[in-house]
Amino acid sequence: MITVKSFYALRPTKELCSKCAALPYDVMSSREAREMVKDNPYSFLRIDRAEVNLDSGVDIYSEQVYNTARDTLKQFEKDGIYINDSEKRYYFYRQIMNGHAQTGIVGCASIDDYLENRIKKHEFTREDKEIDRIKHVDTVSAHTGPIFLTYKDSCALDNLIISQTEKEPLYDFVSEDGVRHTVWTTDNAFIDSQIEEAFKDLDALYIADGHHRCASAVKVGVKRRQANKNHTGNEEYNFFLSVIFPSKSLAILDYNRLLRDLNGYSPEDFLKIVEEKIGTVTKCKEDGPYKPTKKHEIGLYLNKEWYCVEFYDSICQEEKAVDRLDCAILQKNLLSGILGIDDPRTDKRIDFAGGIRGLSYLEERCERDAVMAISMYPTSLDDLMAVADNGDVMPPKSTWFEPKLRSGILIHKI
Repeated sequence: MITVKSFYALRPTKELCSKCAALPYDVMSSREAREMVKDNPYSFLRIDRAEVNLDSGVDIYSEQVYNTARDTLKQFEKDGIYINDSEKRYYFYRQIMNGHAQTGIVGCASIDDYLENRIKKHEFTREDKEIDRIKHVDTVSAHTGPIFLTYKDSCALDNLIISQTEKEPLYDFVSEDGVRHTVWTTDNAFIDSQIEEAFKDLDALYIADGHHRCASAVKVGVKRRQANKNHTGNEEYNFFLSVIFPSKSLAILDYNRLLRDLNGYSPEDFLKIVEEKIGTVTKCKEDGPYKPTKKHEIGLYLNKEWYCVEFYDSICQEEKAVDRLDCAILQKNLLSGILGIDDPRTDKRIDFAGGIRGLSYLEERCERDAVMAISMYPTSLDDLMAVADNGDVMPPKSTWFEPKLRSGILIHKI
């Protein structure tokens, strides 16, 4: 049984929503964040990346930054930029990018479901990144960025999404990257109860994106439980802001690799050993980048030529779902086995490029600072959920979800 609650939303006025809405804090550098907000006094990055309000020399993890985030949010409320809803509601959030639409339910998921593994993870988290968001959430006393969750199958939830998104939306705007964002809300308690009951019929939710934000929100909740002698379990800190999508509506993009050397091999010798150990190598005849068309297939860009590599069955016959992922097979047999890159998280010889950049970006990088690029076939949602169900962890840089959820549209105060 899964618990997802309605909540009192703090949200921008309709007139300012498009200016407030911002990309997640962790997809840009501090310098890029400063550039994004310089002509926009309403950007939510002024709260999520509060160092943009301060001198560029400030330590972005200083108490001054977290206090500035808290004070800026309070000022946004005081100035009427943000308003507090007077009733608890669920919301619906649709994004349309390049003709693809995905619509999720916005509500507050239970930290107990996370702690008891009914909200399933597929990534390790880093303590330093957790500490930053723990301080941010605890100081601001709000969940400022929603967690991106998904569920397998629920006709009841799917039908509720359809019925509740046929009316006039609260917000409807197109962001600077061409993505359309539309938000609706429920308007009566009966619909709210239907949504809550439909979630109870699920056995699990899965984190698609936002593992660090989720872990941090949970740890803040646990901390506040321990500090509250009169804790009941109904306090807002027991629940964290989430957008929950049906898995069949989501698209995972490819997550591609760039290599700075061939571990001493010449291009010719490298291709020979790939064909000996990894799979059949075919030089591409068509112009332009090669995009893999199926699982267990990769593209190689080397010496300004594209090649298709189909993995041999012998290297794909792994017992565990996580070891059958293309990125895991690639890591074990090519990156580690041939190029000697044993830890892609720390090895400076490898870099990664999300599929949103396109394959031409890989070619550009090979002109500048890489000698070879690897184009990947996207990991499927079914594979992701199978790995999570088994309690395993995906290899680094396995999935790239797009479009990114905007922060600052709906906020959950705790």
